[in-house]
Amino acid sequence: MDLDLTRIAEAPSLIDPVFLTTPQFVDEQLCAALGRRVLVKIETLNPLRSFKGRGADLLAREFEPGTRLVCGSTGNFGQAIGYAAARHGLSAEVFVPAGISPVKLTRMASYGVRVHEAGDGRAKEAAREYAAAHEGSVFVEDGRHPRISEGAGTIGVELLAAGEIDTVVLPVGDGALITGVARWIKEHAPRTRIVGVCAKGAVSMINSWRAGRVMPTGRADTFAEGIAVSSPVPESVNRMRPLVDDMVVVDDAAMLAAMRTALATLGVLPEPAGAAGLAAIAVHDLPGEVLATVVTGANTTPAAMAAAS
Repeated sequence: MDLDLTRIAEAPSLIDPVFLTTPQFVDEQLCAALGRRVLVKIETLNPLRSFKGRGADLLAREFEPGTRLVCGSTGNFGQAIGYAAARHGLSAEVFVPAGISPVKLTRMASYGVRVHEAGDGRAKEAAREYAAAHEGSVFVEDGRHPRISEGAGTIGVELLAAGEIDTVVLPVGDGALITGVARWIKEHAPRTRIVGVCAKGAVSMINSWRAGRVMPTGRADTFAEGIAVSSPVPESVNRMRPLVDDMVVVDDAAMLAAMRTALATLGVLPEPAGAAGLAAIAVHDLPGEVLATVVTGANTTPAAMAAAS
């Protein structure tokens, strides 16, 4: 296991405080709507509207000023890399697929990111090629670098401060969140179960977790672009195998319903991927008396916002 517990413990002293100690609480209206006792953690009240800043900020500290960070992203990771690059004297080039959320494009540009549109399914490949061809550039990939997962692991540190949790339910995109959180929780609360959530139209991660090797699929078919993974990162799959107890899927309708539930009970409108944990609790009979989940992002597209309102 390449995720280091000491580095996770030290991370809160290094990561930009704007991303840390996010609200986590039990909301009685949410519990009534879900029919379960749920601790919810809100990771949307920061400059990025997502949890991604924790890992990106920790990673950016590894590079010399002037380094160009290059990545492929559907938006939230690209924002995080742009924010962290600006904070640490770096620059950022982000390759995106066509048709991503205009909200995310605008926010990336606001952090000084140079955005490049790549062909369908080629964002990461194009980013790798660009980094290899340009001196001073480094390709960074969400889910691959240990520092990204270790930064996300600080969410696990904060969750356990709330007390005993039977099951933690987390959306799974490239896997940095669930592996970082699970690494900490499995060490300090080994009886707590870790359950990952994938979109029904993007099952490559759940298939890979079950098989113990990367199982690519065709193009993802889901409006939850934050978890629309079709070719998993091998390092992430390897970490998930010993850390994750179960994986479930939710369809777009369940995520849309969860977005509406969050808005009605919490006053927060997640993006579809950000509501995947809530959706899983609503539709699956997950074990435990006390469950926890994370609202991971709120960069909602205008279309999804209109549908949820």
